[in-house]
Amino acid sequence: MNLECLEDGPRTLYVGNLDVAVTEDLVLALFGQLGAVKGCKIIREGASDPYCFVEFAHPASAAAALTAMNKRICLGKEMKVNWASSPGGSSDSVVHHNLPKPDTSQHHHIFVGDLSPDITTETLKNVFVPFGEISDYKVVKDMLTNKSKGYGFVSFVEKNDAQTAIEQMNGQWLGSRAIRTNWAARKPPAPYSKDTSNVNKLNFEDVYRQASPRNFTVYCGGLINSDENIIRQTFSPFGRILEIRYFRDKGYAFVRFDNKESACNAIVALHGSNVQGQSVKCSWGKESTETLGGGGGGGVVATPPAPQQPNANPQQQQQQYYQPYYMYNPHYITQMQQYYGQYGYCLNGEQN
Repeated sequence: MNLECLEDGPRTLYVGNLDVAVTEDLVLALFGQLGAVKGCKIIREGASDPYCFVEFAHPASAAAALTAMNKRICLGKEMKVNWASSPGGSSDSVVHHNLPKPDTSQHHHIFVGDLSPDITTETLKNVFVPFGEISDYKVVKDMLTNKSKGYGFVSFVEKNDAQTAIEQMNGQWLGSRAIRTNWAARKPPAPYSKDTSNVNKLNFEDVYRQASPRNFTVYCGGLINSDENIIRQTFSPFGRILEIRYFRDKGYAFVRFDNKESACNAIVALHGSNVQGQSVKCSWGKESTETLGGGGGGGVVATPPAPQQPNANPQQQQQQYYQPYYMYNPHYITQMQQYYGQYGYCLNGEQN
């Protein structure tokens, strides 16, 4: 199947290594954050761990879910997410999947960014196939406009082939632009020690409404012992990154994309996810009239959160603790003001 046409792209994901307590409603709630889901079917076979198939309405949503949900923790188990069929499969509907897809978790996925608008999925395949056997490939397109988002993914069966492709193609001209290549999947994280199952899941529409049309910046907290390369690899699957500001001593970063949709997708997908063994929190960066780099819109005020004072009253401590998460959300601030106002407090810590 040629993935050049968005509507013909794969839409169904295989989700394995599920806990026996997982239900179809839970799977729909988790994966529905990444786009409209047409159906979900859990397969239970004797004493084996259950697995399921999730069919999305749009291929772009399925691709985003694959990137965001693979290796996420669900009820204490790490989910294994992959395409339910190869691009050459004859059908991609949930009702046709009665057997699990062969394990392809060992395949090696590379990210290809800064693609020219005229680069198609077929062109992407033709450029990378000389490096070795390819198991999957696609240019990611906007589900509304059917236009390229400027990046894609290529999966190789052999790691050495993927590594060679990254090294030889990074910075090469394809069409009218020099492309960027890097690993799309992060290395396995350090031993997991935190339960993220209770992290509040975010909804795309709700998050999108929280920021102005010109805010393209994501705040990401909880980045302990990280670096800019890891941050770039984590966020680059969601779109073109214009700038990264990482405050290592504070453990957080600001990531500026070239459009609001990419930033919103990153917030929804990565909030509560595991990066280098740590659960991270994502929200909108504080918008500024001037950008960090002096370029186009979507700037951010890169101001570290105020340090917590030992003698601060409980309301002040709560405000400072949650500040990185809610300080950029006017709707949340209004709610907090109304709540504390009935007790005689203001958000600045003073009493009425």
